[in-house]
Amino acid sequence: MSDTSEFTPEAVEAYFTRASGDYVFARWGRPIAPVVFGVADDSLSVIKGSIEAAVAIAGAEMAETDPELGSNLMMFFFSDWKELLDVPNMGDMIPDLEMRVQMLIDRNAHQYRAFRFDDEGAIKACFTFVRMGGAMDEVPADVIALSQATQALLLWSDTTFTQDSPLALTEAGTVIRPDVANVLRASYDPVLPSAARDASHALRLYARLIAG
Repeated sequence: MSDTSEFTPEAVEAYFTRASGDYVFARWGRPIAPVVFGVADDSLSVIKGSIEAAVAIAGAEMAETDPELGSNLMMFFFSDWKELLDVPNMGDMIPDLEMRVQMLIDRNAHQYRAFRFDDEGAIKACFTFVRMGGAMDEVPADVIALSQATQALLLWSDTTFTQDSPLALTEAGTVIRPDVANVLRASYDPVLPSAARDASHALRLYARLIAG
């Protein structure tokens, strides 16, 4: 594990404390079965490779299919948020779809994620949407996919990564930031619960981070 001096109990807690002040942690409670829409065939293997890399760093599991949902991590790439309105059954996945699309247009957003949870509160599905265009077209597919996979592996706070990317540029290329990678690994410790709503959970994460 890399240097953990940047971690404090408060810093760890902040990763999962929402703007409302609520502490909400969730990781996947089942193997991740990804599917990608809206990309060329030559980008598909690159994107799936980035997803596999992020999952491996976390210590989560992957599968070809999910017995309940078929695919449970769905990534959609498109150029206009209004395209979501034309996707069959999208309204079943995203409640209040028209209102949500208008909100994303108003915010000029480039990404959006919607999670679904099992009865224990663990993640059972994540729908990830990436709007390409402008500066996004200059970002390599593997970098976009690595960022999106990292953000889909945990229910991070809605204030985390709003200003800073979860990735870092190194001599070897773009990687998941060391602090983020460490939090991912600690979060998938099988001893810890898959979901938590008490901030004392952050202390258990912190203990694993500094024990490194």
